[in-house]
Amino acid sequence: MIRRMTQGDIPAAMRLKETAGWNQTEQDWRNLLAIEPEGCWLYEAGQPPPGTVAGSTTIVCYGRALAWIGMVLVLPEFRRQGIARQLMEHALRFAEDRGVQRVALDATAAGQPLYRRLGFEDETPIERWEGIAPATSGNADGEGLRPGAGTHLEQMANLDRLACGVDRRILIERLVNTAPEDCWFSRGGYLLARPGSNARFLGPCVAEEPEAARRLLRALFARYPGHPFYWDLLPENRAAVELAVDLGFQRARSLTRMSRPAVSGGAARPRSSWQFATAGFEYG
Repeated sequence: MIRRMTQGDIPAAMRLKETAGWNQTEQDWRNLLAIEPEGCWLYEAGQPPPGTVAGSTTIVCYGRALAWIGMVLVLPEFRRQGIARQLMEHALRFAEDRGVQRVALDATAAGQPLYRRLGFEDETPIERWEGIAPATSGNADGEGLRPGAGTHLEQMANLDRLACGVDRRILIERLVNTAPEDCWFSRGGYLLARPGSNARFLGPCVAEEPEAARRLLRALFARYPGHPFYWDLLPENRAAVELAVDLGFQRARSLTRMSRPAVSGGAARPRSSWQFATAGFEYG
């Protein structure tokens, strides 16, 4: 059966995540529950109480313009039993009940056939790059943003809305408040980062110009020289790819960003040239 996830389910959700080798932490699950408490579900197999937590999915709604589906996970021994499809259909009904105009996700090759059967269409490639933070001369303290800096939060949210075409302030504010040491802002751009179970995650990063993105990245790397990082980017932004190569990162995984077409309205046209790192496969 499918049921809502609670804070008490995080250990079971982490076991799901660990079987897939993904990078999320307990804090990421807490973030998803905080942003959309009714939009996190588990599939419980067997007869409760308690059954085996065999699968999960989450959804984050950015107003009515966009719903983002993530954390579609099924334990290996329960795969090919229709569990992922049931969870996806549950999430899509949730989005429909909310009146959301467009639903999107980042799909692995294994997940694409199911998503296509559910009406999703390929939108654009998305890639995960991996690397070690280089030693830089960036000013880590000069670019810092701390919680409560309301003016910066407003500017960050506005930049993000122009770059992505939807209002994601709820996500940005949550990430700033849960990882304040990894928040950077400068004129014309912002960068957030957060801990991961395998590597520190870099993103989202929005910048009007490549040089603004480079300054933000140098500030971040100055704080974490020698640390491993994951960086999810849209390869259509050639400046982001060039910057990743220049900083010593290498392409590790390729996925496909997919969406169900809007019935009417939907997000404004995004500015992919401003998107230097996405927020992660679970956030969009």
